[in-house]
Amino acid sequence: MKNAPLARVTGTLLLTAFLVLTLVFAVQGSFETRGQIANTFARQSQIQQAQIDLEELLRLQIDEENSLRGYSLTRDPFYVGQYHQAASGYDSKEGAIRQTLRDQRLIAAEQLLGTYDHLQSEWRTEVATPLLRRPGERLDELDKRNKLFSDYETGTVAAIRQALANTDAALVHSTQEQLDRSSWVRAFWVSVFGLLAILFNTYRTRLNRELEEERTVTKILQGAFRSESVPLPHCEVGSAYLSATSHMAVGGDIFDVYRLSENRALVLIADISGKGVDAAVLTAFIKFMIRAIALRKSDPAAILAEFNAAFSKAVGNPYLFVSMFVGVLDTGTFHLEYGSAGHDCAYVRTGAGVAPLAITGPVLGVMEEPYGSQSIDLRSGDTLVLTTDGLTEVRDRSGAQLTERGAIELIERASPHAQEMADELVAQVRARAGSRLRDDLAVLAIRVGNSEPRHA
Repeated sequence: MKNAPLARVTGTLLLTAFLVLTLVFAVQGSFETRGQIANTFARQSQIQQAQIDLEELLRLQIDEENSLRGYSLTRDPFYVGQYHQAASGYDSKEGAIRQTLRDQRLIAAEQLLGTYDHLQSEWRTEVATPLLRRPGERLDELDKRNKLFSDYETGTVAAIRQALANTDAALVHSTQEQLDRSSWVRAFWVSVFGLLAILFNTYRTRLNRELEEERTVTKILQGAFRSESVPLPHCEVGSAYLSATSHMAVGGDIFDVYRLSENRALVLIADISGKGVDAAVLTAFIKFMIRAIALRKSDPAAILAEFNAAFSKAVGNPYLFVSMFVGVLDTGTFHLEYGSAGHDCAYVRTGAGVAPLAITGPVLGVMEEPYGSQSIDLRSGDTLVLTTDGLTEVRDRSGAQLTERGAIELIERASPHAQEMADELVAQVRARAGSRLRDDLAVLAIRVGNSEPRHA
C-alpha cells in the first residue's frame, strides 16, 4: 500500500501526459487539416478565376470581330481603337489562363488553349490584318472565315471550360471530404475529452465561418460583370444600384450605357427573374450579347427579337425570363428610338411633368413574339429615367406598394441633375423599405444637355 500514492501520482502523470499528447496530436491534426483545406480552396479560387477569365476571353474575341466589322462597314477610326484595345486585353487574359492551367497541371487543357490561341492568331493574320489595310474588301471572305474559325474555337473553348469545371468540382468534393473527415475526428475527441470538445467546436465554428466568407467572396467575383455607364456628349449620366441581398453588391438587375459611335449610344436596363449571385452571373451574358447585336442592328425591335431567340437556347432554363428596355440615343439630335420588352419602369421627365414610356412587346425568354419600337425627340433639359421594378414594387411598413403613380411623384420631386436624381431615388427606396427590401433596384438617369440639339 505504500506504493499506492506513487501509483496514483504515476497514473495522474501518465493520464496528464496522455491528455497533453492527445491535445498536441489533435491540435496538430487540426492545423494540418486546415492547411490542406486552405490549399485546396486556394486552388479552387484560382480555377474559378480562370473560368471568369475564359468567359472574358470570349467576350474580347467577340469585341475584336465586331470592331473589325464596324470598321469595314463605316471606315470609322473609332472601331480601329476598339479592335486594338480588345486584342490587347485578349492577349493578357490568355496569358493569365495559360499560367493557371500550367500551375494546376492541366496539360490537356493547356494544349487546347494553345490550339485556341493559334486559331486566333491565324484569324488576325488571315482576316483582320488584310481588312484593316483594305476595309470593305472581302467581306464575304470575312464571314466565311469567321464561321470556320468560330466552329473550331467553340469546340475548343467548350473542352477547356469542361476541364476547368471538372477540376473545380473535384476540388469542391475534396474540400467537403476534408471537412467531413475533420468533423468525425473532432466528434470522437469530443466524446472522450470535454475540454477538447469546447476547443474544437470553437475552432470549427471559426474555420467554417472563414471558409464561408472566402467562398462568398469567390462567388461574388464570378458575378463581377457589373452594370456600368460611360460619359455621353451633351448629356449627364447618373446611375445607382441597391441589392436586396444585403451582403452582396450584385443581383439580377443590370443597366448599361455603351457608345456605338461618336454620336450614337446604346441605353439598356433589364431585370432578370430572381436575385443574388445566381441572377448576377447572367448579367455579363446579357450585357455583352446586347452590345454585340446593337453593333450590327440599329433598330431596338430587331435587337430584342434576336436576343429573345438566343436567350432561351443559351440559358436553357425555362423558368428564367427578362424584362428589358433597349434604346439607341443620338447624342447630337437627342432623338431616341427604343423598344420595351415588358419593362414598365421607363419614364421621361420634361418641363411639363413625368410620362411613362410605352411597352412594345412581351418579356424575353417566354415565347417568340414580334417586338415593336417607338421614338421620341428629347429637348434640352429633359431626362430619361430608367429603373427596375424595385422602385414601383417597394413596400412600406404597412405593406403598401409605391406603385407607378408614387414612382412618378418621386421622379418629379427629384433633383434635376442625373446622378443626384439616381442617388435620391435609391435613398427613398431604402428609407421606405428599411430592412424589408425584397427586390433589387437599378436606376439609370440620362439628362440631355442644356444647349439646343443640332437638327438631323
